[in-house]
Amino acid sequence: MAGNPGVGEVDAAAYMKHWASRVDDALNRFVPDGGGEPPEVFRIMRYSLFAGGKRLRPVLCVAGCEAVGGDPGAALPAACALECIHTYSLIHDDLPAMDDDDLRRGKPTSHMVFGEAAAILGGDGLLTLAFELMADEEMASAAGPDRVLGASRLLAEAAGASGMVGGQLLDIRAGGEPGGTAGLEEIHRRKTGAMIRASVMMGGLLGGGAPKQLACLALYGAKAGLAFQIVDDILDVEGDPELMGKSTGVDAALDKVTYPALYGLDASREMARRTVDEAIDALSGFPEGAPALASLAQFIVLRRF
Repeated sequence: MAGNPGVGEVDAAAYMKHWASRVDDALNRFVPDGGGEPPEVFRIMRYSLFAGGKRLRPVLCVAGCEAVGGDPGAALPAACALECIHTYSLIHDDLPAMDDDDLRRGKPTSHMVFGEAAAILGGDGLLTLAFELMADEEMASAAGPDRVLGASRLLAEAAGASGMVGGQLLDIRAGGEPGGTAGLEEIHRRKTGAMIRASVMMGGLLGGGAPKQLACLALYGAKAGLAFQIVDDILDVEGDPELMGKSTGVDAALDKVTYPALYGLDASREMARRTVDEAIDALSGFPEGAPALASLAQFIVLRRF
């Protein structure tokens, strides 16, 4: 792994690779290959869960845990729960009733392989598995039941009606009229930002973070989540489908108003960079600036354009 928590600079790519591998190992244990009953549900769940992806939300969770001086290994069940919910949301987003995508991470989407009904159930299985993982006894023993309860609440709020689910519905209902900048930011804050904010806060909470530290992580997560979504909007316009593993131009085809549509590409890039700077500034409450989180925020933007 490149770098220790709070000491010097961290190679974000190496850091993500290390922790993504740890998360994949844990997910392999939690979602058995060929095991579980009925086995077809687990095959559907695993198809999307192991289709690729950088495991950003789990990595932010363990980095948040490290930032407050906790043991990130003890937070792995929560990190895996985040990935399960993220993957379920992608399965459902790809459905014909939502974005109607045929490709995800360079592979046919779940409903293209298993059919719509099975894909929905696979997503449901991942969503409910997430809260089974949050009840992990070893994590409760390490962090304490009160902190696990708090982290579970953060996850539920971020994934549910006041967060990701609500943001998705706002996005669908908005069409080409999201209410200007404030409306667009509200959609992004709920649809994408809520889960990224929760990821880093859950790690901080499970790692024993103090209230002031958690407040810093909350602001960092909100800003990093907004930057991530601005860049996603940009890549839907000018990204390389081969590198991204999914189609581009989807937002325009669905008549969605995005940052590039409102401000243009150059201004959107500058907004993403400025928002990342604000995320990093939020880490000033940590003695060493939480370098893993700072590097991850820069990686969100700089690796993508």
